[in-house]
Amino acid sequence: MHPVVHMFYAMDRYYQMRRLGLFEANVPRYTSYPPANHFSDGVSEAVHARWLSQVPEGSTVSVYLHIPFCRRLCWFCACRTQGTRTQSPVTAYVDTLIREIETVKAALPDGVHAQRIHWGGGTPTLLPPADITRLGAALAEAFPAAKGAEISVEIDPNEIDAPRMDALAAIGMNRASIGLQDFDPEVQALIGREQSYEVTRNAAEGLRVRGVNSLNTDLLYGLPRQTQARIESSMQMLLSLNPDRVALYGYAHVPWMAKRQALIPTEDLPAPEARLALFETAESVLQWDGYESIGIDHFARPDDSLACAARESRLRRNFQGYTDDRCDVLIGLGASSISKFPQGYVQNAAGTAVYQKAVRAGNLPTDRGHVLTVDDTLRSFVIERLMCDFGVDQRPSLPFTLQQLDPILDDLACEFEGQVSRDGNGLRIHRDSRPLTRLIARHVDAYTSARATSHSSAI
Repeated sequence: MHPVVHMFYAMDRYYQMRRLGLFEANVPRYTSYPPANHFSDGVSEAVHARWLSQVPEGSTVSVYLHIPFCRRLCWFCACRTQGTRTQSPVTAYVDTLIREIETVKAALPDGVHAQRIHWGGGTPTLLPPADITRLGAALAEAFPAAKGAEISVEIDPNEIDAPRMDALAAIGMNRASIGLQDFDPEVQALIGREQSYEVTRNAAEGLRVRGVNSLNTDLLYGLPRQTQARIESSMQMLLSLNPDRVALYGYAHVPWMAKRQALIPTEDLPAPEARLALFETAESVLQWDGYESIGIDHFARPDDSLACAARESRLRRNFQGYTDDRCDVLIGLGASSISKFPQGYVQNAAGTAVYQKAVRAGNLPTDRGHVLTVDDTLRSFVIERLMCDFGVDQRPSLPFTLQQLDPILDDLACEFEGQVSRDGNGLRIHRDSRPLTRLIARHVDAYTSARATSHSSAI
């Protein structure tokens, strides 16, 4: 394309996105439907226990384990975390987690195995080797690993050493996820996360030496004083680590929810149009290096299982982002963790004190949740396919009839005319319109209007 033609094409594309409200919109990330801020106290501990008991005997499930502690609190982070400088609260929390694992196991039928176990946080690698070992043993006892099971752990390179790597390898960790954010020193200082390339490279090499050959990395765009040149440099440094997967997340500036983000100077944050340019710069580097685009913000080597799932329309979306996990049940353990059952969602108490009090009393730490309706299930399906496949293909094998899907797809075709294509086979989002995906998904969302300001930028 001639440079002048390309310039006018890009201007027109940005104009269309601006016209549709992309640069002003705040929308959910749709890692669940409905989004978690619409959960209520209508799901009790008794309901939670009943849903656990209804997991099919001998089935496989996914397990998420939340470690909320960090040695230091990064300013950009909006996760449920708390700082600690001493080990005693961490050890007490691990004791409680093991008690919760035992309580959940008692509620489940016999023969349930784990296909996926993910340790998230917070900083799971803050745990000393002894706690990693006993927590891993408790999980293995309650959820024996199924054939080909994946055990993944979020790694903070600043908070990992050889003994902890050894302990993680010993409990079966076979995938690691390393958070990078950005390698530029000025950007790191502005977000309260100083992490050198050397420290990150040493962590990656140490994990691989111990047989952890599957490596995920995360990079953020939309950070203060981040430029296209800086994010391109950070991406090149990231690629030197040769990760299997890269998650390219947009920084969510929500200081009304995460008070620590008030430390980040708002005036240094890029405008929405600049955020999109940052994403597209990083995306072009990844694609040039051979990574395939996965959904709206993930990339993977062509032989990675996530890329295979995307090509075969088997991609799914959950609270960890994109996944090829096929399990119908996700069991969340730890403070604020969310479980997903075919019947609905359950979230544990968010505060560690409340969570620990409930578990130590022998109870499930149920706080709130959502019972899925037929309409929820239909809209959840459409939103997940939009987020994973950029469209809905009306194949005979789909769980819904054409009569159920047609009104939703017709409405999208009308609202986003020129950005999507509608025919007898379904609906597709045009390739150049993919930045609108979350905005298009929001139009399917029946819960969206009440609390739109609680979500992050659509870019």
